[in-house]
Amino acid sequence: MKELLYYQDVMLREFDASIVRTGIDEANRYYVVLSNTAFYPTGGGQPHDTGTLNNVPVIDVEKIDDEIRHYMQGKLTALDGVVHGKLDWTRRFDHMQQHAGQHILTAAFVELFSAQTVAFHLGSEHVTIDIAIDAVTEQQLAEAEARANAIILENRPIETVWVTEKELTTYQLRKEVAVLGDIRLVIIPDFDYNGCGGTHPTSTGQVSALKILGTEKMKGNVRISFVCGQRVLHELAMRKKVLADVARQLSVPEIEAATALTKILTAQKHTEKALATAKESLLQYEAQALIEQNTTVVAAAFHQRTMQELQKIARTIVTQQADSTVLLVSQNDSKLQFVAAKGKNVTQSMKVIAEKILPLINGKGGGNDQMIQGGGDYTMTKEQLLEAMQNA
Repeated sequence: MKELLYYQDVMLREFDASIVRTGIDEANRYYVVLSNTAFYPTGGGQPHDTGTLNNVPVIDVEKIDDEIRHYMQGKLTALDGVVHGKLDWTRRFDHMQQHAGQHILTAAFVELFSAQTVAFHLGSEHVTIDIAIDAVTEQQLAEAEARANAIILENRPIETVWVTEKELTTYQLRKEVAVLGDIRLVIIPDFDYNGCGGTHPTSTGQVSALKILGTEKMKGNVRISFVCGQRVLHELAMRKKVLADVARQLSVPEIEAATALTKILTAQKHTEKALATAKESLLQYEAQALIEQNTTVVAAAFHQRTMQELQKIARTIVTQQADSTVLLVSQNDSKLQFVAAKGKNVTQSMKVIAEKILPLINGKGGGNDQMIQGGGDYTMTKEQLLEAMQNA
């Protein structure tokens, strides 16, 4: 392991190696095994490298048993003998920045709050760590972020060393290592000592910056999302664009956008409350108008009324008129909805009405003897459906 090129020189971007063998896996993917490689395989929370071998794209890299397989795009006719490998350096260096940033942030939480990291994931946009703590405050997040960025700014070296199990006792490890035999330690002097098989830059300054983005509860721990390096600039650019757009729509400077938005949302809540009150009054008025018809069967057709509104009108009427049956229909775009309800003195079950009219509109419905509701396709006009309900 220690002889692999990505461990020998983590900054190596191009290399030459001999093809040891080629093959096709069970998923019919072509792969190449080399005499040595600078391509890092997926592992330890860090994604694989990509790049080319003799200009043929390497799309995946995996360590299978004792060999590292380079999965190629297409067949292997262009590969033979000694090949020239070239990493997608933008991708590799991004992974190195994020992974080193994870070490630094993890160590900061241990140093400040004795909170160990129990899980790590390096995603394509954000990085996450799960820390063993019930809850974390904004103040704690700010302190950990400040400590991490201080370590980055100090540009401390990031060192690696291979040790045996016996030699581990000479290092103050952040946590116990799970591997046996030769063990690779990644060290930030006087700050973090940790067993790790991933790739990292050679100094903390190359991480550039670290920004915590948010937290969420995760199985009794706290998951923290963050970004490092170039991703901080991408995140800043995205948020700047969003903020500028919001400020433009609110016609205020960006610094006043939050205050302006709060005012609008408050006004909207008042408007929604007033609208709900007005709708309630309208429903009561319509119900009373139908009651004044003084008929045993109250029937009405509406346009663009919700099921809840139809039910409310029907309940109001049958509550006041125990001898009435209420039949209501609404056309909503290309759908029909209906409600049938009865007062307590009416013996006919409303289910009978539903059974007869649902097939007419390819509909579905539900309810009980006192009230049923349903809806279906616009196979007839709302007036025709209302007439069918009256004749049921």
